[in-house]
Amino acid sequence: MEFYLKASLKTSADPAAGKEVIAKIMAEAEQGILSKGAPAGEGAKIKSWGLGDNRIDVELTSGRYVRVHDAAMRLKKALAEGLGKTFKIGIRSIDAEVFTITVASDRDLKNKKIPYVKSVDFKDGQLILTLEVGEAEMRNQVPDRILTLIEDKLEQGDYGAKAEHWNLLWESADKEFLYTNDPTEDMLKKGWLKRGSSRGQWIHGSVSTRLFRMFEQIVFDEILVPLGYDEMIFPKMVMWDVWKHSGHAKGIYPEIYYVCPPKTRDPEYWEDVMDYYKVTHEVPVEMLKDKIGDPIGGMCYAQCPPGWGFFQGETIATESFPILVFDRSGTSHRYESGGIHGIERVDEFHRIELVWLGTKEQVVETTQKLHERYMHIFNDLLDLKWRKAWVTPWFMAQEGIAGVAADEVTGTTDYEAPLPYRGKDGEWLEFQNVSINGEKYPNGFNVKSQSGEKLWSGCSGVGLERWTAVFLAQHGLDPEKWPPEVQKRFGGMPKQVKFL
Repeated sequence: MEFYLKASLKTSADPAAGKEVIAKIMAEAEQGILSKGAPAGEGAKIKSWGLGDNRIDVELTSGRYVRVHDAAMRLKKALAEGLGKTFKIGIRSIDAEVFTITVASDRDLKNKKIPYVKSVDFKDGQLILTLEVGEAEMRNQVPDRILTLIEDKLEQGDYGAKAEHWNLLWESADKEFLYTNDPTEDMLKKGWLKRGSSRGQWIHGSVSTRLFRMFEQIVFDEILVPLGYDEMIFPKMVMWDVWKHSGHAKGIYPEIYYVCPPKTRDPEYWEDVMDYYKVTHEVPVEMLKDKIGDPIGGMCYAQCPPGWGFFQGETIATESFPILVFDRSGTSHRYESGGIHGIERVDEFHRIELVWLGTKEQVVETTQKLHERYMHIFNDLLDLKWRKAWVTPWFMAQEGIAGVAADEVTGTTDYEAPLPYRGKDGEWLEFQNVSINGEKYPNGFNVKSQSGEKLWSGCSGVGLERWTAVFLAQHGLDPEKWPPEVQKRFGGMPKQVKFL
C-alpha cells in the first residue's frame, strides 16, 4: 500500500525569505513530526520540495502509518510556526495537485463509482486510485475512509458475494407434514386476508389477526413477563442521524422507504396540485417531486435503532442494569425487491422487538435465557420442525459486511424452519433471530454506565408474519389439527365477513 501526494502550501507572502528555516524543518521532519506515532522507519517520506510564487511545493509518500494527508497537515503547522515567528509569513491553505492511493488487488474496480475518486486504474496486481480532494477533505480523513471502503469491497469479493456466514448449531427431529399447500394462497381463498394497495402489504382479516394476537400473547406469557421486560414506544420514522450512529447509514439505501416533507404547508403553494387532481382524478406525481423537500430519513427499517435515542449521551445508574425493554408499537418497512412472496416476505411487517442492555455478563446471561424460552415455545407449544444457526451478525449484514464478528460471543443466531410446500430440498425460512451486539450500540450512541464498565447490548425481533407463515405451512389452516396448546390459546374461530 502506498499513498502519494503532490501539494502546494499557499503562503501569505514570498517564502524565499525563510528558505533556511524551511530547509531545516524539511530536513528534520522525517525523523521528527512525520514519524511520530509510527513504527521505526514507517513514517511519511518527503520525496522532494521547492519554493514557488507564494507557495511551498512538496511531494510526500507513505505507507499505512502517518499517511500523506496527515503528514501535510503536520508540515503546515510546523512551517506556519517557523515562518510566522520570524518572517510573519502564514500558511493559508494546502492544495492537492496529485493524490493517489495504490493497493494490492487481484481484481479491477474501475466500474465502481467511489466518492472523491477521479479515476481507478488496475495494473500488475495493483489498484491505483486518483483522488480529487481538498484540504477540508484531507483534514476530515476522507482518504482514510476511501481506503477502508476499497478494502471492504475487496473483502466482500473474497467471499464470492456470499451474503452470510452460516454454521448449524442445533436441529429438531424430523416431522411428518400432513399439509403441503402454500398457506398464503389458502388464506386468500378462505378470506383470511387480502392484498393491500402497496407492494408487499397485506390487510389481515379477523382470523389471521387473531393468530397474530395469539402469538403476541405467547411472547408475553412465556418471555416478556417471566423475564421482566418493560414496554417502550420507539419512533417509526427514522432520521439520518440515528442511522449514522447505528451504522445503518453505510448500506441501507436500496432497502428503505424514504420520508420527504413538503416544502411548505401553504395551500396556495399546493393549489395547482389539488386543481390537477380535481380535473383529472389522477395524482400528479411529477408535480409532487418539485414540491417536496430532500429525504430527512426513512420509515422504520430495523426496529431497535430509533429507540436508542432514549439512552443517547446518558450515564446510567448501575442499579438500572440489566435494562430489558420491548417495542410493539407499529410496522416496519423494507423494500424487498424481487423477494416478495406470500405473508413471509413482505415490505410492511409487524414485530415485537426485544432489546437488552448491561454488562457483558448480563447481556450473555439474558441471551441464554431468551434462547431457552424460544426453544420451549417452538418445541412444546408450536410443535415446529426448526433449527438454529450461527450467522453473520445482523448489523454487519445490513451494513454490507461479510463474515463473522472478531470475538466468539458477539453475533446473531438465526432460527429457521422448512416450509413443506417448497419441497424436501426447499429453502428454509428464517423466522426468528437473537443477537448479541457487543459494544456497538452503547458506543455508537455514547451510552455509559455509572461504574465505568463497558456496556453491551442485544436484540431479538419476533416477526408475526414469519411465525404465522411457518406455523401454518407446517400445521395447515384447520384449527382442529393444530397443537393442543395453540387450540386452547386461539379459542374459537372469529366471525368472518362474507362477500357476495
